[in-house]
Amino acid sequence: MKKKIGLYAVFLVALCFVMLYRLDAYIMKPGSAYDVSKFVTVANNHADEAGSMSLMTVAMQQATPFSYLWAKTQKYEKIMDIKQVRNPLEDDEEYNVRQLKLMSDSQFNAKYVAFQRAGLEAKIHFNGVFVLNVLDGGASDGFLKAGDEITKVDGIEITNQQMLVELLSKKQLGDQVTIQFLRDKKEQQETIALKEIPQAEEKRAGLGITYAESKSIETNPSVTMKTEDIGGPSAGLMFTLEILNQLLDEDLTKGYAVAGTGEMLIDGSVGRIGGIDYKIIAADRDGMEIFFAPDDEISPEMKAKYPELESNYATAVKTAKEIGTKMKIVPVKTVDDAIAYLKQLAPK
Repeated sequence: MKKKIGLYAVFLVALCFVMLYRLDAYIMKPGSAYDVSKFVTVANNHADEAGSMSLMTVAMQQATPFSYLWAKTQKYEKIMDIKQVRNPLEDDEEYNVRQLKLMSDSQFNAKYVAFQRAGLEAKIHFNGVFVLNVLDGGASDGFLKAGDEITKVDGIEITNQQMLVELLSKKQLGDQVTIQFLRDKKEQQETIALKEIPQAEEKRAGLGITYAESKSIETNPSVTMKTEDIGGPSAGLMFTLEILNQLLDEDLTKGYAVAGTGEMLIDGSVGRIGGIDYKIIAADRDGMEIFFAPDDEISPEMKAKYPELESNYATAVKTAKEIGTKMKIVPVKTVDDAIAYLKQLAPK
């Protein structure tokens, strides 16, 4: 009896290991289509949409021994080394913060571009310097953390990202600087002794952080966006089109189920994203009729380095043929390409 109990215990431990132990790898697979109007609301909007605008997601999960082996048997599940997903300098928390920052920047650009195309003004505010990650062993290790927004250095208000660089460039190793920052919307202050920046090509004193600008945008009418559970920049194009659709009197959807993907850049161009093949599969499965795909250009240098690399649009078309979808794949280099395509559509 004891032997049976022992074997049963070993079996349970082995099962738990196979099902729950997290490997240094991720599994990417098709996600879902999400109606953007559920996330975006323009005050006093003209949201009489006969159709829908949907953003696309991929499902990404850290692999276990079981899911790793299962993914190897599936055509549309991709195993990715942790270094392909996460910056080698960041931990899990910093990766999540970076993804949310990319989403925040995506929303900013979507609002800016949509209001521009609608002929409406928007005010831009600089909030500070956003900390993306803190380098191990650097000056800020133990003082700052990812998600902090630096607003002042030695009492001087930071009004652009370059100011931080210029203020620190005058300092020497060991100099102390007083950093004022926001953490969880609360003002805090730390005095930090500058150290040599870890892993930097040239030896110089610094805070030992990577960072980006933090900006916000004020619009009239106001735009509310609720995307707490979505990270990354790839919803930018569809955010822009949804905001514009709610601003305009006309219905851009014309009664169609419209989906797409692509980073929205501040000049209105649509940037390349990852996992477009999985997004095509998910869009087809969820009944989408039109799919906007970034028509990015692969430079000769990139082609020489990565011979298999192709544009998002080329991958989208190839995947659409493989799965036999009737969904229309539309190439877009800019948001204006997407708008022009929708405007020429006959109402459904």
